[in-house]
This record gives sequence, structure tokens and C-alpha cells, in this order.
Amino acid sequence: MMQEARGRMQEGESANRQIGESRITNHELRITDSKSPIAKLSIIICAYNERRTILDAIEQAHAVTLPPGWDKEVIAVDNCSTDGTREMLQAVDMPGVRVVLHPHNMGKSASILTGFREACGDYGLIFDADLEYEAADIPRMVAAVTPGETVAVFGSRTLGGRKIYLYAQNYWAVRGLTAIANLLFGGRMTDIATGPKLVRVDVVRSLNLSSHEFDLDFELPCKLLKNGHKIDEVAINYHPRSVAQGKGLAGGKAIRTGFRVLWIYLKVFFRWK
Repeated sequence: MMQEARGRMQEGESANRQIGESRITNHELRITDSKSPIAKLSIIICAYNERRTILDAIEQAHAVTLPPGWDKEVIAVDNCSTDGTREMLQAVDMPGVRVVLHPHNMGKSASILTGFREACGDYGLIFDADLEYEAADIPRMVAAVTPGETVAVFGSRTLGGRKIYLYAQNYWAVRGLTAIANLLFGGRMTDIATGPKLVRVDVVRSLNLSSHEFDLDFELPCKLLKNGHKIDEVAINYHPRSVAQGKGLAGGKAIRTGFRVLWIYLKVFFRWK
């Protein structure tokens, strides 16, 4: 049970709390129940050493109420965590929640691909386990979908000119990488590096995506555009972590990642394997 899983955490520990700004709300979205689902959403939560937040992430995703006609499932993929996350996930027992355990650390991209391979839904949505993003934004992303027509909806942290970042270098890097991708692939994105990406499951499975580290975060939107698919966007809330809180992409690592992303762009543009 979820309570048993929580018992594995040390007393006094809690999930990272909200530190962002410019909150987006669902006040214009009317949610009701539907007896005849028209589509199903698979919420994919990838985790590696996220014992402080993983259970909250699952509970929040499980609790969201989607627009009329939508059903959902939650798939949690553990990438061979060593901090107790794996054991906590093994104790999770909730209807509509499935847990997949990688035998060894295979990288975030591989975890996402595992989620899409296991998905029973028509659409899959990537939701980070660190709670930098809000599950409360998922219904608005789903509301932007017209089943059978829409291929992808991304959550955007910068739509409308917002700057919800702790580090200026991260903000400008995302803006620059987004602009380059738009130029190369004819897109109109505002935030290519966003975490929440909602995409049709069959399309993702057809794109031959890389499982290398974080490559999929950038390869997916590039290949969607390369194949003529439109990417819609919805403004979302964002609560960035600091380096002290576990933020991974900062300083020299962020610079190296930037060069890696440019390599991904060239590989997709010229269709290199």
C-alpha cells in the first residue's frame, strides 16, 4: 500500500515544495465524469533516486481528473535507484498504477521508452518524478487534444514571455536551443526542453528514438516536426530546483548538454543513425 511505502522514508522528510511563480490555474476548464471514454492517457513517471518525491508524484498523477471522455493509467519506471526509491515503488499498490523496474541504470530516455512500450493508452504523457512540474496542469494539456487529430501537446514554461528560472544561463540556453530547432525543422515551439510532453503513443513507437541518457527530450520534438507533425503548446507551472536541491543541468554539465543537443539536431536533420 502507499502508506507502507511512505513508512520507508525517514521521519521528517518531505517532498520538494513549490518555489516557482506565475501560477497557471484550471479555472476555465470544466471537468466532469464520463461513462464512455473516447481516449486513454498513460502518465509515465520516470524515477532515479527520487525517494523524497516519487510517492507524491504518483499520488498527484493518480488523483487528477481528466476532461470528459478520458480514462487514465499511471506507469512508474524505476531506473535502478539506489536510495530506496525502488523499494518504495515495489510496495505501491494502487488501482490504475503499474510499476516497472529496470534491471540496471539505462538512462532517462530508456525509461521513457519503456513507459511508452508498456502504455495501454492512446496518448502518453511524460511527468517528472521530482515535482518541478504540477500534475494539476495535466487536465489542461489533455483538454488541448482532439483525439484522432492532435499528435502532440507540450507544456511550456516560457509561453507568454514568462521567465520562471533560477539560473539565467538555463533560460537563455533553452530559448536558444528552441530557436535553432524551430529554424531547422519548421516548428513554432517556445520550450523544447520542457518536461511534460503529451504525444500519441503509436507515433512515439514509430520514430525510432534513441535511448541514450537525455537525448529523447530533444530528439522527440525534432523527429515529430521532421515527420510533419504539429506540436501544440499549453502554458504550465514550473518550480525549478537549485543545484543544492538536486538540479542536474547547471554549470559545466549544462554546457556539455548544449553541445550534445546540437549534435542531436544535426543527426536528425541529416538523418544520421
